[in-house]
Amino acid sequence: MRLRRIPVVSHLILIALTVSMLYPVAWMVASSFKESSSVFVDAASLIPNQWNFDNYINGWKGVAGVTFTTFFANTFFIVCVSTIGSVLSSAVIAFGFSRIRFRGRNLWFVCMMLTMLLPYEIVMVPQYIVFNQFGWINTYLPLIIPTFFGTPFFVFLMMQFIRSIPYDLDEAAEIDGCNKFTTFVRIILPLILPAMMTCVIFSFYWRWDDFLAPLLYLNKVSLYTVSLAIKMFSDPDNVTDWGALFAMSTLSLIPVCAAFFAFQRYIVEGIHTSGLKG
Repeated sequence: MRLRRIPVVSHLILIALTVSMLYPVAWMVASSFKESSSVFVDAASLIPNQWNFDNYINGWKGVAGVTFTTFFANTFFIVCVSTIGSVLSSAVIAFGFSRIRFRGRNLWFVCMMLTMLLPYEIVMVPQYIVFNQFGWINTYLPLIIPTFFGTPFFVFLMMQFIRSIPYDLDEAAEIDGCNKFTTFVRIILPLILPAMMTCVIFSFYWRWDDFLAPLLYLNKVSLYTVSLAIKMFSDPDNVTDWGALFAMSTLSLIPVCAAFFAFQRYIVEGIHTSGLKG
């Protein structure tokens, strides 16, 4: 009897945790169909008394004459380009640390890992000063260019995956006349695809939800990302359009959920670097 009760208790705990995590999302979606004046009046109810679909229409009109079509397009451009740059550059760096012997390799690897201990708030001011001297303020360059120099977490993740690949494949490729670059492109890159897809998911999440970096470098409304545009619905000195705010927040979750369900099978496989199967 005790053995049978354990799965039941564990399932009940998991169900309770799932409900507690999904309730805020369900509340936000339900609030997106309520009148702004009644969002916090009947906050405990997940079913609107009167369904209001105008929140999505009014919210999509955007702010300052710029619609959310522009905001979504801006965000997709930043996210896609920075994700490609971050994942590909991290793969190259991981291959260099894992397969190429050079002087000071361990020292440079330690320096790279130490950068993960620095909060963004510490490097925020020096980066802003440098990018301001470059004339990159009010452009997407500060949000994109740094990603093409690798992301330490992605480098570490791919290194663990590459180290699980036998050196025999590198030696066989070298016998066939492949150099380091060809070995990386034809042998290593296809084998670390699960790890790369995992990095794509993480990078997509981080870039899509980023609020502070666009807030620092973007001043024109036409350049704003979705996160900045949603914030503009909130006005402490005036009446906040909560219905439109929650409606656009709900729409902003669709790309994130779509990316997760499209690549979810790579997450466990990418993190659990089990190596090659014989």
